Amino acid sequence: MSPSSVFFLLILGSMVDTKTSSEKGSLLYPYGPHQGDETNPKHDDGTSEEISLSVPFTFYGKPYKTAFVNNNGVISFDGPVRQYTPDPFPLVDGHPFVAPYWADVDNVVGGDIFYRQTTDPVLLGDISKDITQYFPKNPFTATWALVATWDHVAYYGSSSSEKGNTFQAVLTTDSKMFYIIFNYWDIQWTTGTASDGDAETGLGGTPAHAGFNSGDETNFYNIPGSQTDAIINITTTSNVKVPGRWVFRVDNFEAIGVDPPQLNNGCWL
Repeated sequence: MSPSSVFFLLILGSMVDTKTSSEKGSLLYPYGPHQGDETNPKHDDGTSEEISLSVPFTFYGKPYKTAFVNNNGVISFDGPVRQYTPDPFPLVDGHPFVAPYWADVDNVVGGDIFYRQTTDPVLLGDISKDITQYFPKNPFTATWALVATWDHVAYYGSSSSEKGNTFQAVLTTDSKMFYIIFNYWDIQWTTGTASDGDAETGLGGTPAHAGFNSGDETNFYNIPGSQTDAIINITTTSNVKVPGRWVFRVDNFEAIGVDPPQLNNGCWL
């Protein structure tokens, strides 16, 4: 093989190796450093710096100007959330936050947490198309989004980085309506060892929680399966008939097909 052929194959291999899940056909929107994402520090129970939102985000009727992307699978509005064992909503401390997959993540062992605010027209066009499909009575044209992605993150107490979870939360608005999208691509564990999980499997104990806590002790939502062993199957469940995707309007909370939820072929619809 000629030197030029070897060089071409090396370049091609590098291009393939650096692709994210979103570029390999998953339902996740593009993410990672090449998308301009910030990366959270490698710190157990860590968090991002305070994010000044370029567009205030209305959550359960209240606008918020700052947010934190917390390593343990939470986006919070009034301060960081470092708690690693999830509690069912509503919480007595009243903190408002979004929990795509609240569990004891340890990105020191493995994985990365990325986030960015964006007004990229291509991404916003994709988000707008998806939300309008799910909420056809309210045509939606996104003008801003915050995209947070947990990429192959390990659990606390794991002896290796082989078992990792990949999921994403997207906050978006057209300045009138406010939506959140949860995307679940690969879920391999539910529990860290400090939450009584098994060190080898990442299962058992107090499993992960997914949902919304408004902070007023009255308005909240728990995705079916939260804090049960069934949460590991969240990649197969949905409220918009897309396995692994849950979509909610959150300014005045609205969730398609989940009040009450119905089980259909293993999927919550």
